[in-house]
Amino acid sequence: MCDDAVTADQGERIVRNEPATPVAVTLPATAGASAQARRIVGEAVAAWGVAPDVAEDAALVVTEMVSNAVDHAAGPVELSVSRTQAGVRIEVSDSSPTRPTPRPIEVDSARGRGLIIIAALSREWGTTPTATGKTVWAELA
Repeated sequence: MCDDAVTADQGERIVRNEPATPVAVTLPATAGASAQARRIVGEAVAAWGVAPDVAEDAALVVTEMVSNAVDHAAGPVELSVSRTQAGVRIEVSDSSPTRPTPRPIEVDSARGRGLIIIAALSREWGTTPTATGKTVWAELA
């Protein structure tokens, strides 16, 4: 089944012309954005037949990426997920030009491990400056 466009709940628009077509959405910078992103990535990787362990890693990676964007930037968050020859690529764009940097882990804190998780689960990750902020991306095999 090929839908040209699917509108999901919460107003995001998912465009699909075929199963491996990239998915791109704009999410509000709210507390629920990470859950929305997890659902969107989960649906995409399921449609592409991605291995369950890669799908689980993608869910964790996108959760951390979107959480960081919501916590450290203003305005909406752009999410893109695409199928690659090697696996999955996730991109999260926000309006802050500040590049993320890993912090020393504070044992008492429940926060501050996002970039460590992204690095551990991704084959490669990085940041690309944009005209309006930055894009943080991760590739999973």
